[in-house]
Amino acid sequence: MTAELGLFALTLAFAVALVQSTFPIIGATKNYISWITLAGPTAITQFVLVALAFGCLTKLYITSDFSVLNVVQNSNTSMPLLYKVSGVWGNHEGSLLLWVLILALYGAAVALFGQNLPPALRARVLSVQAMIAIGFYLFILLTSNPFERVFPPPPDGRELNPLLQDPGLAFHPPMLYMGYVGFSMAFSFAIAALVEGRVDAAWARWVRPWTLAAWCFLTGGIVLGSWWAYYELGWGGWWFWDPVENASFMPWLAGTALLHSCTVVEKRDALKSWTILLAIITFSLSLLGTFLVRSGVLTSVHAFATDPERGVFILALLIVVIGGSLSLFAWRGPQLKTTGLFQPISREGALLFNNLCMTTATATVLLGTLYPLFVDAVGGDKVSVGPPFFNSVFIPLMIPMIFAMAIGPLLNWKRGDLFGALGRLKLVGISSLIVTGATWAWHNDGPVFATLALGLSAWLGLGTLVELAGRIKLFVPGAGSWARVCRLTRASWGMTLGHMGLAISIAGMAGAGGWTQESIQTMKPGDTIKLSGYDFTFKGVHQRKGANFTSAVGTFVVHKNGIYVTNLSAEKRNYPVGKMQTTEAAIHTTLGGDLYAVIGDHDGNDGAYVTRLYFNPLVVWMWIGAIVMVLGGVLSLSDRRYRIGAPRQSRHGHAKELEAKSMI
Repeated sequence: MTAELGLFALTLAFAVALVQSTFPIIGATKNYISWITLAGPTAITQFVLVALAFGCLTKLYITSDFSVLNVVQNSNTSMPLLYKVSGVWGNHEGSLLLWVLILALYGAAVALFGQNLPPALRARVLSVQAMIAIGFYLFILLTSNPFERVFPPPPDGRELNPLLQDPGLAFHPPMLYMGYVGFSMAFSFAIAALVEGRVDAAWARWVRPWTLAAWCFLTGGIVLGSWWAYYELGWGGWWFWDPVENASFMPWLAGTALLHSCTVVEKRDALKSWTILLAIITFSLSLLGTFLVRSGVLTSVHAFATDPERGVFILALLIVVIGGSLSLFAWRGPQLKTTGLFQPISREGALLFNNLCMTTATATVLLGTLYPLFVDAVGGDKVSVGPPFFNSVFIPLMIPMIFAMAIGPLLNWKRGDLFGALGRLKLVGISSLIVTGATWAWHNDGPVFATLALGLSAWLGLGTLVELAGRIKLFVPGAGSWARVCRLTRASWGMTLGHMGLAISIAGMAGAGGWTQESIQTMKPGDTIKLSGYDFTFKGVHQRKGANFTSAVGTFVVHKNGIYVTNLSAEKRNYPVGKMQTTEAAIHTTLGGDLYAVIGDHDGNDGAYVTRLYFNPLVVWMWIGAIVMVLGGVLSLSDRRYRIGAPRQSRHGHAKELEAKSMI
């Protein structure tokens, strides 16, 4: 009965979404108070029902109920409990159920914590959220039922994809979806604003916390995914410009631009139409990522669906949502009047330049991702667009943006002094040139972009510190710097941490991408390989049995200049049920770089194995910088201005406003 209860709850949630998508938005148009007030209760009810359905599916996995096809295909009695639970969303049907669960969660959050929103705007926002949900409910109920029964039930399941049986991949999809789906809130606010015909500072302040929360989750999800690829796939890298990776990176780029654009709307009442368009584009790219992963057009560990009918359904949904929203923008967008004027050299101008770089980079990634699919669809020859294209096009677009990021915060609103800002950054520029020159002298056979990236990292990091020092008047006698530090808002600290985190991450990307050293060979026990000043001695392989796998564990002892550094134990796992092998890299992390070892196949009868050894300079800085960026976002979210959004009306005031409108 658990499966039937879950399906019934999901069907009932669809019915509630139908009510939520129609009555509140009509009520907001006609000023029907009772219809407007339906938005909150229906949003909360929808979430409770979807949570019940998700809980039922989770129970089916935990209890290994193999009368349900979804459990049979993605679970096994021998799997650890963590992977039984993560198996709920480690497949096509379950991941879509997670999608609508998070969508309903955001709607319920607006219903519960958005009491400061004007009732009509809140009703429209929640109605748009429900419209999005309806499309996914139909998709699940018609093509992707997670509660489908199988008869007779097999004695055991086929097991979750072994590559997904990893703690990082257990938490990566929910966090990624919290980001993907979170941008639906910015989309819903944008559509509601177009329908209402009003975008102002209060609107920007309401939409920013939802956008920032989605950005934080998406950043964390991307970082977890790249970290998983780094230690699980065994090739020593962390990013390959894979289409599925790009599917998450594109909304991140557009969402970052949206965050900065909202600031201009809030502070200067400018860039209104552009901000609305960015909100639509950001969520559209999230939907596009869903299409790429769920349609079967890509082959990937993340790409679950292979049924063309499912792909056609998602494509139709994509066309309706994106086409409809862009048509509404074309109709209503020109009516959004802007009062804030500014000179090109100003903080607004710098933020706009940031937006242009981000959106151009997004378009570049989009082109490189979709072009091979388009050529294949029209019957052309197979085309591969990989790292060489993206690195040669994307990186040059980022260089001017990063350069401007240190200058922008030093400019005044409306009209800035470029030469004055550059004067304040004189020492920063000199220091950056020294870093660039020293890097070139230290390792002049590496990529030019990596050398420039370290210099830009220093430029952005030191420039961020100069901006902070200027804000608290650190070097001004008698200015009360400590008191100014205490008065700084959390949002200001969040911006500083965000920019500083990016600077740290750039340094890590430059080191790992530019000067990684690799050695691939066959090693017998006792053999030693020297790499980047380290001696890796292979001690042999022993067998180990896990809960649902067996593994060959290869041990390396690492010395440097005769001094013991660490032991590295790399694994090659075999999953008999899934009939698949996975690689578990051994990693020793230092601030200077990672020692990284992988064992491959057995080669001969004398205990020899193929091994891959790496030294990845500065790579940990990339993870540290990403964590700092997320912390900056979380700190900004804790700012009281984000928690309250805009001045809150009393309930009595709301009632009087609605009563007055209903009498018009």
